Amino acid sequence: MKRRDFIEKTAASSALLSLGLSLSSFENKETKHLTILHTNDVHSYIDPFPANHPRNPNMGGVVRRAALIETIRKENPNVLLLDAGDIFQGTPYFNYYGGELEFKLMSMMQYDLSTIGNHDFDNGVEGLYAQMPHATFEFVSANYDFKNTVMDGLVKPYKIFNKNGIKVGVFGLGIELDGLVDKAMYKETVYNNPVEAAQDMVRILKKENKCDLVICLSHLGYNYKDEPNKLCDLKLAAITQDIDLIIGGHTHTFLDKPAIVKNLVDKEVLVNQVGCYGINLGRIDFYLNNNNNKQNAFKGTSIIV
Repeated sequence: MKRRDFIEKTAASSALLSLGLSLSSFENKETKHLTILHTNDVHSYIDPFPANHPRNPNMGGVVRRAALIETIRKENPNVLLLDAGDIFQGTPYFNYYGGELEFKLMSMMQYDLSTIGNHDFDNGVEGLYAQMPHATFEFVSANYDFKNTVMDGLVKPYKIFNKNGIKVGVFGLGIELDGLVDKAMYKETVYNNPVEAAQDMVRILKKENKCDLVICLSHLGYNYKDEPNKLCDLKLAAITQDIDLIIGGHTHTFLDKPAIVKNLVDKEVLVNQVGCYGINLGRIDFYLNNNNNKQNAFKGTSIIV
């Protein structure tokens, strides 16, 4: 979908009509509308691709993404802007600035939260720590334990937001670093089982804190067809419960819309990922009734920036 077509093609009326529902069915005083915007694996791509690029001509770029986010926020002020990791590494901007520019620009776009990807350790855990003052947003990871590193206390397992009376719990999960990242880079960072961490998070967020929506920011990867036993977002959705949405990263998977997976108790979980390099911005709209119960309507799409 081209950016200029976004407003008319992904407006709420089109979204609901595509589900066989009329706008009047939802847009009333008893309906709350929450928009989740998300990115993953941006990898320090600040500028758009050049016009002569063979695959992604004129696509991406922070300026276009910022303008698109601003447009959506004007349409619906109840927005959460999230990132699923691998903010660093990929262009000379990272080589020169070490992540400072990426964090400053994300702060200007008013990101709410991010998790941590394997490439965010590419300047070591100290390099990540050095850039933290440039981020006005927070970081979550429920299965990376940083207590014996300089990052101790800077990464929380989860964060709870209140948007227009909707309580949203967001937690993060990271991929196993051993064999993927040099030990000298992540040092004493401890990797804990992500399934066990997820189960602990949903207990805290859903049962104890009564969150209306639970979102997982995952850097586990969408799917591994050649490694059927490897944990991925699709598997995580199927073997857990009480997660409403998994926003993924790591595998650079381009999805036009979220996949729908039945969880452990046969309820639907949305799983989404929007490729890499800031080419796409993910958008998922939830509509909740006055009791904050999800209506049978959501709209998920991947927007070309």
